[in-house]
Amino acid sequence: MNIVLDNNVLISALWSDNSKPAVIINAVLSRNFTVCYDYRILNEYYHILRHPKFAFTEWEIQSLLSAITTNGISVVADYLPNIPFTNESSKNFGKNFCKKFYEVAKFCNAILITESKKDFPQDSCVITVADFHKKYFD
Repeated sequence: MNIVLDNNVLISALWSDNSKPAVIINAVLSRNFTVCYDYRILNEYYHILRHPKFAFTEWEIQSLLSAITTNGISVVADYLPNIPFTNESSKNFGKNFCKKFYEVAKFCNAILITESKKDFPQDSCVITVADFHKKYFD
């Protein structure tokens, strides 16, 4: 099954080995799910995981992202015009910074897993970590 991971899922997984996001990442590492991404998502992962406030080691970051790029699917997703996003801008990532995750999910017919659905359009492909965990791990 193809999935797209919001960057907050990666952050939460690295923070806590026993968290629901960590369970999802472990399933990705076991190749139970395939992460879809594009260059924009990968750049954001690199950027956000290196932020000093998280204090992740370079080894942690490289191990996680290497597993995603080695076992995942890199795509060039179609641009989706006229998709309404509630979070129109971010001082760190620019206008429609969540849109790339949604575009890749739609392109790959994947489930987009996020900590909060509030930044994404109402769509059955967008699911919270808690709901995904309940559906596939409980």
